[in-house]
Amino acid sequence: MRRPQSNRGLAHGRDQRLQRGQRGVSLFGLLFWAVVLAFGGVVVARVIPTVLEFYTIQRVVDRIAASNPSTVPAVRAAFETAQQVEYSMVSIRSQDLVVSKENDKLQISFAYDKQVDLAGPVYLLIKYEGKSR
Repeated sequence: MRRPQSNRGLAHGRDQRLQRGQRGVSLFGLLFWAVVLAFGGVVVARVIPTVLEFYTIQRVVDRIAASNPSTVPAVRAAFETAQQVEYSMVSIRSQDLVVSKENDKLQISFAYDKQVDLAGPVYLLIKYEGKSR
């Protein structure tokens, strides 16, 4: 005769799974990653406006070089006019532009540093450089 099977084998497997330990993120681990992500978000939020300003300056310099002004004062005057329209260009002045000729083509280059304060005495220094195409 056959004996009826007991549920003993099933209960034993369930006990072994519980004894292995639980998996997941602890509260300390969750708080650590929340702080890291928040700090990264603050850095990104402070840096994005400076990057947008750089691309605005680059676009203006390319547009001025494409119009091929005849003199250096004309280049500076065109940049100052663009600066009055584009309110976001505050890190550079028209005197900071370096105007030269390469292969009978007008070349305008610029470079500046942008200092972004993060928290208290901590700053991030970004060096931007660009030239017309």
